[in-house]
Amino acid sequence: MSEAAKLRKATFHLYTFTISKLISTFGSSVYTFGISLYVLSITGSAASFAINLICSILPRSLVAPFAGYAADSYSKKKLVILSQVASVLSVTGLLVYSLAFGLSLTAIYITTALVSASSMFTGVTFTSSIANLIDPDRIQKAMGFNQSAMSIATIGGPVIGGMLFGFVSMNIFLVVQIAAYIVALLLESTMNFKLFTNGTAKGEDVKQSLVKSLKEGAVYLKSNRVIMVIVTTAIGLNFFFSALMIGLPFIAVQQLKVESAHFGMIEAMIAVGMLLASIYFAMRKEVKFPLLFSKRAILVMSVLLGAIAIPLLLDLPYGMNVGYLLVLMFGFGVSNIFVNTPIGVMMQKDVEEEYRGRVFGILDSMCMAAMPLGYLLFGLLYDSIPAQYIVWGSSLCLVFLTLYMMRPSVMKEAYPELGQPVPNAPKFS
Repeated sequence: MSEAAKLRKATFHLYTFTISKLISTFGSSVYTFGISLYVLSITGSAASFAINLICSILPRSLVAPFAGYAADSYSKKKLVILSQVASVLSVTGLLVYSLAFGLSLTAIYITTALVSASSMFTGVTFTSSIANLIDPDRIQKAMGFNQSAMSIATIGGPVIGGMLFGFVSMNIFLVVQIAAYIVALLLESTMNFKLFTNGTAKGEDVKQSLVKSLKEGAVYLKSNRVIMVIVTTAIGLNFFFSALMIGLPFIAVQQLKVESAHFGMIEAMIAVGMLLASIYFAMRKEVKFPLLFSKRAILVMSVLLGAIAIPLLLDLPYGMNVGYLLVLMFGFGVSNIFVNTPIGVMMQKDVEEEYRGRVFGILDSMCMAAMPLGYLLFGLLYDSIPAQYIVWGSSLCLVFLTLYMMRPSVMKEAYPELGQPVPNAPKFS
């Protein structure tokens, strides 16, 4: 295939990938919102809601390394299609069960776990395939479009879900998700997952045992200091920002007495910030020093985390509290994309093709595992320690972790040119 033809196909991938992600994520967002309200409405139990959340998170954490192994060992296109088919069949099974017997919590939990596991295979395979689908010069644009699609779905999904919940049955929510998965599947079936390849991936030609392959991936990860720093920092970031996920509703609703409608707006501002930042990255030129760029963004996020406690210290009017949290969450959304997008582009380019699936699988698994641990720890801490001390402590820990993991020696290894006396070169810290 000529270079011009490859670029045309890459352009097709760029928009097909974005539309596919938008439709499937939007359908999942509508379904997740509806099923969450349904579980709460029939049980009135936070524990039942928490179990469904665990059924969503735990399978993803457990299967991520296996998804990475599969992505490196088998046809990525076949893997994406099969995992999407598995998601369609899982939700269809719940729909058939509901029509025959009515919905039950057990059926919902099982379906949530199955969809969570299959979506992890889809996600890891797609993430490890971006550099194969898109030409190197437009990887940042692709990731910006991807984040934009997810942000739009995050904002719009609950809105549509809220409108539907009071007027239609849960079966309609299931049909919406099935339709979204099918459309995404049809779009993904048109993609060429071998468009850009350097020929180093083993793919389906050379098979290794699961254990040997995962060990090989772990050895590669340990041998690459810069990538190891990124993975370790990402795990710490997910863990300490569990303090935000637990602390924001606790501080806003319980302590500041923010009304539920206003709290929904506060949470939505995270997605708004992510959307605008994603559009910015889709339009701007590629970041020259992504690790340095992301380091500064993490430090900003750390400061914003500690700043959540300010309304607890000042006796501000209700409107100012809400306005302050709206601005703060918008900042979180922007800085989140400023961390993830440059690092994502860097990993797409720097991780060798034959290891991408396993590296992203290990990264997803470790980050997903850090979240429940953080939820449990910070949930207990907020019940026994003043909230401001928890967010300040988490903020400081994240600052120290970032400054240590991304210290000057690591920056020199990642960007040797930063150590050269080049005029106007950015300083690192």
